[in-house]
Amino acid sequence: MSFEIIEIIKNGGLEYSYARNLDAPHAFTTRLGGVSEGIFLSMNIAMHRGDEAKNVIKNYEILAENIGFDVNDLVLTRQTHSDIVRVVTKADACGLDHHDYPESDALITNDAGCALVVFTADCTPILLWDSVTGAVGAVHAGWRGTVSDIAGKTVRKMVTEFGCDPRKIRAAIGPNIGFCCFETDRDVPDAIIAEFGAEAEAFIRKTGEKYQVDLKAVNAFALRRAGVESIEISKECTMCSSDRYWSHRITGNNRGSQGAIIVCGKR
Repeated sequence: MSFEIIEIIKNGGLEYSYARNLDAPHAFTTRLGGVSEGIFLSMNIAMHRGDEAKNVIKNYEILAENIGFDVNDLVLTRQTHSDIVRVVTKADACGLDHHDYPESDALITNDAGCALVVFTADCTPILLWDSVTGAVGAVHAGWRGTVSDIAGKTVRKMVTEFGCDPRKIRAAIGPNIGFCCFETDRDVPDAIIAEFGAEAEAFIRKTGEKYQVDLKAVNAFALRRAGVESIEISKECTMCSSDRYWSHRITGNNRGSQGAIIVCGKR
């Protein structure tokens, strides 16, 4: 069963969205409500983009106060558009610079208090919560990760590592570059159909010499194929709403990053 009821939370200048079906502290962040300046104005959560470290640290402290986690228990991804899923605990937390972490594009944990972070700026963020074991997952799915079925692999990793029943795992797909704006060459549709079969053609449309792909719908399909039944999906497009979200296609590398955060434990 799928819903589209991810809600925007506003607290002063801070804005983030959350999904009602995830009963764990979590957020899909925006570019609003932080202390960063210049091209990083204002809620940039990526240390590696050139922002001042003190500003990024303060941004995480603002999020920690509002969402409910300890900054010292954050575990980050060093994303390379891979299909690598890491199993982590609070002991894996080693600061707020992603360069200090092993390569991965998804994290899972069942360690209470452990907070998982993935970064996006058009790619698809996915959060997972198991309503029985309390285990959680965070996924960064660019188009390469999407066609590598990183969403499904993360669900299956939660099953093998934590004994989760996929039917009890709830998922939320956050803001990304939407069907309206993700224009690509033929290689992306070909890769999607090769992985997911002819059913995935419903998520692709040809526009002149280019193609548009609904990455939210493809990842939702991957989650359902892995056995997940409850999926909330954001309607927002990062490129259309670049005043609220960082969009790589709008600004290139002259930008900060938003992301998705989930904490193992009840909210």
